[in-house]
This record gives sequence, structure tokens and C-alpha cells, in this order.
Amino acid sequence: MVVQDRRGGAVSMAVACGTGLAVGLLATGCSPDGAAADDQAATARAAASEVRRSADALVRAGAARVRTAMETASGGTRVAIRGTGIYDFRTSSGQLRVLLPDLADKPGEGRQPITEILAPGALFMKNRGAGVPADKWVRMATAALADGNLVTGGATDPLAAAELLRGAREVAYRGEERLDGVRVRHYRGITDIGVAARAASRRSGPALTAAEKGFTTDAVPFDVYLDEVGRLRKARQRFQFANGAPEGASVTSTTELYDFGVRAAGVRLPERRDIYTGKIASAAP
Repeated sequence: MVVQDRRGGAVSMAVACGTGLAVGLLATGCSPDGAAADDQAATARAAASEVRRSADALVRAGAARVRTAMETASGGTRVAIRGTGIYDFRTSSGQLRVLLPDLADKPGEGRQPITEILAPGALFMKNRGAGVPADKWVRMATAALADGNLVTGGATDPLAAAELLRGAREVAYRGEERLDGVRVRHYRGITDIGVAARAASRRSGPALTAAEKGFTTDAVPFDVYLDEVGRLRKARQRFQFANGAPEGASVTSTTELYDFGVRAAGVRLPERRDIYTGKIASAAP
């Protein structure tokens, strides 16, 4: 951040600060404007540092319950997808039940919920449709996805959502609020996917590296809410990608975490014989 120095010369500095050591005062910046700017810069640095460390706090916390929401806006059309489940940050794995919106030609009928298993380097989906038998799983390597699975599965992997914040910049503290009865600190800023990928753990780094290519910009605006021990309670992140449309498309992904310390049974990955290996059609949301 560039701060304009509006301080006067040696004489005015000597009068304002009560000393003739104008040169020294110019170096130390004793004017009220300089002190305020320094305080603001220090506050911004502290806010960014706390946001970047939120992924570490989640790993220390262990497991948590998850609520997800993803809204896509393109060409005046909005589609919302919601999910619930549990995630263990120590093993980087979890399971979600994702609800898709009704089909346009069958309003009110709903769709079969998709079961998703999130695991290091992979996303497994069951009841995906698109020509996949109902009793089979689809496996996707997250590092091979153009967006690193930040939006592909209809929910952002909770650890990836937190690791993405390692690239946070221009962070502003927005005050305290209450979320599900818990006092939280609200921060707003922008995170850079490329910076986050280089700072992320080995578990999330490859997927975030892939995500650098999947969006029209690496800059991801966010709102996050951290509790008193720095754990991420809620993250709202906004992505932009081309989607073949002139105006592109935007995706707002919201991840909420609660009930920390809940006992999470180990996620059981599908057996090889249960994974579908045939051709998969494109599944419209």
C-alpha cells in the first residue's frame, strides 16, 4: 500500500514535534498522519496473517460438520447447489450429501442427492447421473480438473477453501459478529490462487496449482469469519471463469464449519470394482 507523505519541511516538523531534530523526525514519522497510517498498515498485516493461518487452525481442530452452498450466475440464470456433511482436516477427507436443483423440464420433482467423498488428490461421486449406473462411483483426480475441484463438485473442499486463503491480501477487518451463537471476527479481502498454491500444504497444493488455469483471474474476493482461536467458521469466495459465454460466469462458494471436535469415522474409499470406468456424459447442474 502506498501512503502519501503530506508532512511539511524541517521547520514545521520541529514545531509540531517540539524538537529541532527535523531530519530524525522525518525518518521516524512522528506526525499524526504518519502514525495513523502505520497503525492501519500494521492492522492490515495482522488481519492478513490471521486469515492465512486459518487452515493451520482447522488441522489442529480435527473434524467438523460442514454446510456448503454454491451459486452459479451466467447469462441471467442462477443455479444453487447445497450440501451437508462432515470433514476431517487431519486426514484431508470427508463426505458430503449434495442436493442439485430441479431439472428445468421437471420442476418440483427434484433429483437424487449426490454422495461425494473428498480425499487427498481425489473426488468420488455417486448418483452423479450422466449415464453412470446408480450403484457406481465416479473418480476424478483433483489435480487433473481445470479448477482443482474448487467448483466442479458443486461444493468446495473445506480444506482447499481454507488453503486458498494462504494467498490473502488487501484484508480489512469488518468487526465482530455472531454466527450460530459463536462470536466471530469478519474479514474481507482478496486472495490470489497462484500465491496460495505455492504456500499450500502438499495435500492441497497440486489442486490449487491446477486451479490457476481454470479461472479468468487468479484474484478471488472473499469474506471469512474466524472464531476466537482462529478457526474458519465461514468462508464466502467468488470465482470468475469463461464458461464459453461472452460475459463469462461467476460462482459464489460458501463453506460453513461447526461442531468442531465431532467424532468422524474414517472415510472409506470405494472399492476398485465399484468405480465406473465407462464414458461419462456431461452432467448439467
